[in-house]
Amino acid sequence: MDDVAASTVDGELESVSLVDLAVSRLTREILSGKSDPGERLVEEQLTRRLGISRAPLREALRLLAQQGLVEHVPRRGVRVATLSDRDVRELYELRDMLERFSVRAGIPVGRESDLAGLRATLDQLREATRVGDRMAVAESHREFHVALVALAGNRQLSAVYGSILVKLQLYMAINLRREAELAQPLDGVHRHERLFEAVAGGDPEEVLRVLAGHGARSYLG
Repeated sequence: MDDVAASTVDGELESVSLVDLAVSRLTREILSGKSDPGERLVEEQLTRRLGISRAPLREALRLLAQQGLVEHVPRRGVRVATLSDRDVRELYELRDMLERFSVRAGIPVGRESDLAGLRATLDQLREATRVGDRMAVAESHREFHVALVALAGNRQLSAVYGSILVKLQLYMAINLRREAELAQPLDGVHRHERLFEAVAGGDPEEVLRVLAGHGARSYLG
């Protein structure tokens, strides 16, 4: 990453561009597994590696903290975010509850076009799997479930669900990395295809049955 990658017309625009680039690069590194939960992020090393100054780096780290990917520890600096085993378990339980409620509230769908969001994210998942883009795979997994919850038509529910995914996204990425090590690349695609087919079939109980065996936490230690 180089300062010339940003606009040099306006200093503020240049700084914002560098922040965006740093956020994108660090997000990809964290979610692809190059950095583990609890790993310390040293400013001096990051500024050298990313080719930026401290100001845009610190703003990027602040934004990553808002997303739940990093955390500031008093007198210790910044590290990749961590959750206790209990936190992870409780967040997954809450996620599961909201998904089950959404299934009962939103299925069967009123119109065929209501499935467009699920179809689009399923196509994205297939393509990301084909090219081996692990971050895009993780994003597609999350977006598929966001689209599933959106079928309930409850904006507040979707907002709460989204906030849970923000906290869980690092651990969801770890889950997907372990799955990639132990399972076939297309296994995740096939699981989501089965879930889509159940949703399209219009029977909420069948969707819940498929969802129960979906394997969201199968590879978490």
